[in-house]
Amino acid sequence: MTCLFRRIRFVLPTCLAGVLLAGCAPNPEIATVTVPRAAQHVSPAARALLPDPNPPYTPASYQSRSLAAYYGHMQDKLLASGKLRQDTGQGIAITADQLTKDFIDIAMKDEYMRGGSGTMHRSMDSVLRRWEKPIRVFTVFGATVPPTERERANALVASYVNRLARVTGHDIQMTTRENANYYVMFMGEDDRMPFGETLKAAIPEIDPATMNVFKHTPRNQLCVALTFREQNGSPVMGKALAMIRSEHPQILRLSCLHEEMAQALGLPNDSPTARPSIFNDDEEFALLTTHDELLLRILYDRRLKPGMTQEQALPIVRQIAGELVGR
Repeated sequence: MTCLFRRIRFVLPTCLAGVLLAGCAPNPEIATVTVPRAAQHVSPAARALLPDPNPPYTPASYQSRSLAAYYGHMQDKLLASGKLRQDTGQGIAITADQLTKDFIDIAMKDEYMRGGSGTMHRSMDSVLRRWEKPIRVFTVFGATVPPTERERANALVASYVNRLARVTGHDIQMTTRENANYYVMFMGEDDRMPFGETLKAAIPEIDPATMNVFKHTPRNQLCVALTFREQNGSPVMGKALAMIRSEHPQILRLSCLHEEMAQALGLPNDSPTARPSIFNDDEEFALLTTHDELLLRILYDRRLKPGMTQEQALPIVRQIAGELVGR
C-alpha cells in the first residue's frame, strides 16, 4: 500500500490559523478550527527578552538525526510515486469556472469552529479574510540549524516573499525582528522546547493547547502555522507564525514553506478538486503553481473586501477569474 503523507490543517483564524499535520494515518481529515482571539501588541521590552533568532550552532541530537532520516525516506517515497512535482503545472488547463469554484472552496471555507467551551462545531462557510496592513517577514532559527542551512533558508524565504508580493500586489517585505508581524521559524527537534518556553512573549495569544502542539510536535506533523486576526471577529489578518522542521530534506522543506506562507495570506482550506495546486492533499505539487498564483491574485483584488460572504463575493470572483483565464 502506498502511503501519502497528507497535511491535516487546523485553521484558527482568530488565534491559530493552521496546524499542518502530515502522516500515514488511515483516512486523514483536514480540519479548520476557529477560536475567538485577536493579535496583541508586543512591547519592545518583551521582544528584547526573546531568544536569539540566530543562535550559535549546536549539533543535533540522535533523535533529530533519526527524524531527518525518516523524512528523507518520506520524500523519496513521494517522489517515487510521482508526487512533489516542482513545476508550476504547465499544460494543465484552468477554466474560469474551475478557478471560481476553487477560490470559494479554499479562501472562503473552514471545516470546524471551536466554541468558547473548547467544543468543536462544524462551520463550513466562512468569509473572505486577508491582510490589509503591510506584511513584514522575519526568519528565526533554532540552534541545531547549521549556518549554511540558515543562509539557504534566508535566501529561499526572501525569494518567496518577493514572489508573493509580486503576485498579490500587497506590500510584503523582509524585515528586522523589531518590525516583524510574520515569523518564519526553522526549528529542529531539540530547539522547539526551549524556544517554546519564551514564545508566548512574542505571541501572547497562543493558548496552552497550541503551545503544546508547538513544543511536543509528533513526527507526523510536518509544519505548524498560526495566524491571528487584528481584532476579535475581524476578517483582517494581524500576525502570523510558521514553524518549518529543520530535519526536512530540501523539497519537503520548501513545500512546507510555500504552502504555509501562501495559506497565511488568506487561503486557509484545501480542495480535492483543485489542480494544479498545493492546496490539495494529494501532494502532487510541492511548490506554488500558476493556478495558486491566480487564487492569490483574486484574493488581493481590491474589488473584493474582507468580510464578504460567499454570496457577496461569488459574482466578483467569477468576473475576475474570467478576466484572468478567459471564459
